[in-house]
Amino acid sequence: MKELADRDQLNAYVRAHQMEDVFPKSLAPYLSLYLFEPGEWICVQGQALEYVYVLVKGKVKVYTNSAEGKTLILSFKTPPEVIGDIEYIEETDIINTVEAVSPVVMIGVHHTRLKQHADEHPPFLRFMLNIIARKFYVKSTSLSFHLMHSVDVRLASYLLSVSSEERKTLSTASLKDAANLIGTSYRHMNRVLQSFSENGWIERKRGSVVVKDREGLYEASGQSIYEK
Repeated sequence: MKELADRDQLNAYVRAHQMEDVFPKSLAPYLSLYLFEPGEWICVQGQALEYVYVLVKGKVKVYTNSAEGKTLILSFKTPPEVIGDIEYIEETDIINTVEAVSPVVMIGVHHTRLKQHADEHPPFLRFMLNIIARKFYVKSTSLSFHLMHSVDVRLASYLLSVSSEERKTLSTASLKDAANLIGTSYRHMNRVLQSFSENGWIERKRGSVVVKDREGLYEASGQSIYEK
């Protein structure tokens, strides 16, 4: 994590996402801009909440770990999205791990400052309510996706979510985690990757996988189910 000391850029992100009225003016001095690199954790399940973040650029993935040690991906998030909102309201430890997929820019504020300046600010409360309502909807449907969709669909969706037109090459090391995240075995995932390769959708190289045909993956998945 790197703090970006650029108030003009912070204000530009606020305007771009139409959040000028969300934060009270008294909170402005306590807002900071942060940069997270791909693979960097924004928050980790079970840790104490320190900052509440608003995602203003990039993409993050949200996943959870069960008591049995299993990991399950819940969703991918793009701006605008709040990280730490439920924990802030409930005053609890962090529920899910959030990790940067691309370079990510966040507006962050310490939870104590947020409580002091925004808890009775109606636009902020409405903003939080809308975000939380959408988040509960996504969570309630994400687990059913794993039951409703085949591994082929889940893996195609995962590849679409972690890649882009600009970033087509994924390391094999990152894909080892993908098996857990989409709820299958590494062996089964490799069989599906082989079929994707035979269809020309991906190319397997030493230490990496290259997404060659995003349209083909969309046809396999119907959509990116993790970004509904």
